[in-house]
Amino acid sequence: MKKALLFVSVLMLILDSYTVYSQSSGNPGSRRSVRANLTGKVSDAKTGEPLPSASIYFPDLRTGSTTNAEGVYNLKNIPAGTYLMEVSYLGYASVLETINLQGDVTKEFALNPSFVEENAVTVTGVSAATSVRRTPIPVSIIRKEDFLRGASTNLVDALSKAPGVAQVSTGPAISKPFIRGLGYNRVVVVNDGIRQEGQQWGDEHGIEVDEYNVSKAEILKGPASLMYGSDALAGVVNFISMVPVAEGTTRGNFFTNYQTNNRQRGLHADIAGNSKGFIWGAYGSYKAAADYRNKYDGYVFNSKFNEKNFGGYIGANKHWGFTHLYLTSFDQHVGLVEGDRDSATGKFLKLVEENGAEETQIASGNDFTSTDPFVPNQRVKHFKLVSENSFNLGADRVTATIGFQRNQRQEFGNVLDPGEKELYFDLRTINYNFQYHFGERNNWRTTVGVNGMQQSSRNKGEETLIPEYDLFDVGLFLFEQKRFNQLTISGGIRYDNRSLNSKAFNDGGVDKFNAFTKNFSNVSGSAGLSYEASKHVTLKFNLARGFRAPSIPELASNGAHEGTNRYEYGEQDLKSERSFQVDGGLDINSEHVSLSASIFYNNVRNFIYYRKLVARNGQDSILNDGSDQLMAFRFDQHNAALYGAELNLDIHPHPLDWLHIENSFSYVRGKLSQTQDGSDNLPFIPAPRLLNEIKVDLLKKGNLFKNLYIVAELDNTFSQNHAFTGYNTETTTPGYSLFNAGLGTQVVRKGKPLFNVYITANNITDVAYQNHLSRLKYVAVNNVTGRQGVFNMGRNVSFKLNVPLNFSRAN
Repeated sequence: MKKALLFVSVLMLILDSYTVYSQSSGNPGSRRSVRANLTGKVSDAKTGEPLPSASIYFPDLRTGSTTNAEGVYNLKNIPAGTYLMEVSYLGYASVLETINLQGDVTKEFALNPSFVEENAVTVTGVSAATSVRRTPIPVSIIRKEDFLRGASTNLVDALSKAPGVAQVSTGPAISKPFIRGLGYNRVVVVNDGIRQEGQQWGDEHGIEVDEYNVSKAEILKGPASLMYGSDALAGVVNFISMVPVAEGTTRGNFFTNYQTNNRQRGLHADIAGNSKGFIWGAYGSYKAAADYRNKYDGYVFNSKFNEKNFGGYIGANKHWGFTHLYLTSFDQHVGLVEGDRDSATGKFLKLVEENGAEETQIASGNDFTSTDPFVPNQRVKHFKLVSENSFNLGADRVTATIGFQRNQRQEFGNVLDPGEKELYFDLRTINYNFQYHFGERNNWRTTVGVNGMQQSSRNKGEETLIPEYDLFDVGLFLFEQKRFNQLTISGGIRYDNRSLNSKAFNDGGVDKFNAFTKNFSNVSGSAGLSYEASKHVTLKFNLARGFRAPSIPELASNGAHEGTNRYEYGEQDLKSERSFQVDGGLDINSEHVSLSASIFYNNVRNFIYYRKLVARNGQDSILNDGSDQLMAFRFDQHNAALYGAELNLDIHPHPLDWLHIENSFSYVRGKLSQTQDGSDNLPFIPAPRLLNEIKVDLLKKGNLFKNLYIVAELDNTFSQNHAFTGYNTETTTPGYSLFNAGLGTQVVRKGKPLFNVYITANNITDVAYQNHLSRLKYVAVNNVTGRQGVFNMGRNVSFKLNVPLNFSRAN
């Protein structure tokens, strides 16, 4: 409490000083006009030809426009002030410019053709939209076109080729993001302005965001506790889904996807409109897949899933700011792969009910092609309602975001009663985020804010793994950014407090969970700089202190964690994890070469991990859970260190500007400060990875086919020989190389786009491999082949069709 009072006192002193300075410098904010109109033209810098359908967007205002056939755009009745705007067009380098809007403003833009995105806008980890080149922490941007060109089975899978990003997977439907070797509750996932609150600690389910509805993803690699509080120890993945369309337009989109390996089929449709600042939109998606296959396992029984999602938004963009209301519903049904096989044939077994008893049979035929999961399976439902608001106060701006989320995870494992919910977590969360953005003065940007959440979890299943609990988070922060010509300095300080109240539970006369109350508080912060040494070279350096409070499973688990083959015990004496990370980076963007390189060192105190328990006889501690025998694990903590590097090199030689030779490399090493059972390696550290890609971009201006691309890729994952082998937790994993290829184009008629086609083939040579972060690597042994676990997906070809629908034209 004393820390909180001290922090508030310092914060108030800074604000008082800032207010005095603003008044003494004659802050003109209150005398400025409250609305503005912006018009202009976007053209090709070399030919002068207009660029129709170019995008003009103000991220902080959540509004924008598109150009008409003559390349002219028009934005009316927008809030006056100073904002960062982004002008973009496919095949051209985006232009980012900070513009002061007062009254009627005319601004023309000339874009240069480029097959490499040299600049981009980010809103992740900062208080207001900022150029990626001006952020000291590495940020990767993945655009809609990147999602369309890849072949992914889930949303996190689509991100995993970004340098420094990996995934812990449990089959095609279930993936968790890992950033620089850290994941689960150490990565914050944000969707449309609200941090996603599901069961981040769990292995056997993914993130509850509709893959088909995401228009952009931003990945911040490094501690981001300054803006997001606890759990942002590793970084942030920000999915931006609902982007309002331009004024005076009504647009839609139809998308379909089919993948050959597991017969995955997907459908998506959306529509949105904007009339005089009143905005609205709606979408719906369906995805279903049968069991996937590879050449070692054949069809992997019960790796099937289906998913149904919908959502929409309404709101108003006016001269005073904006108010938006978002609603989303996510509903996924996933089979859980146990990997049990017949000892004589090596074929997968399924659970069946026979004469009122549980029996096993060999799975065959339609068992593999159905998209309805067998027992065991799970259903994950996530409902979210978010109110996002921004109000202009002269040159200043106030933003307020409030959200409600309900996450329900139900696990079904009783074949005698398939509707029985063995586990049922019902998690409800209220998020809040209030920020005051002072108008930019002398290139200073200042933001103060308070954000956090109130959360409650209840158990409604037949079994329990974690206790019921209530949680309340509150965080106060100050963020500053200052530009000195080519130099940008940014950073700030934050104080957080988390209060956790865990409930007691008595199971059949035995106290399974004891009641307890915990309070975790911490001060975090960051300071960094970005220096544009020249037009083509940017240098970055950042220091960040992050933290993470222990999660309820780490503190109080007591039960069988289905799908993991573990019986887990929590440890109530765990302390908060605290990290100190140093980042350095170099970006070079020239006409023929683009290079991005970064290194990092992350020291984590009180790193939490789970380890096997040892019985008194020195053997593994094994508990009987019904008919199952489960290894016993307990959470523990020691100091740890992670370090590594990422490199991306794109060569596009002149005059062969259509040719790209791109290479990216990721490396991370994680070590415990003390050896545990003969191993000092951290668990779940991804292996080094090298991606080699050759891409050809053709037909920028075609009469029938436009923006044709052809790509060939070699995905090399090296051996992971630094596994956490203590207590037989992990095993080493051999390396492998996958050959992938793809092509796509836009079909046009009389200059108007009709549809886009994307064809991608992954693992063309049908390599049998296991990723080190695949949890299916540790399911049952095939006694016929002697191979442990299940292998990853074999050859897979993806076909995508995307049809844009334009019902009106921008003014």
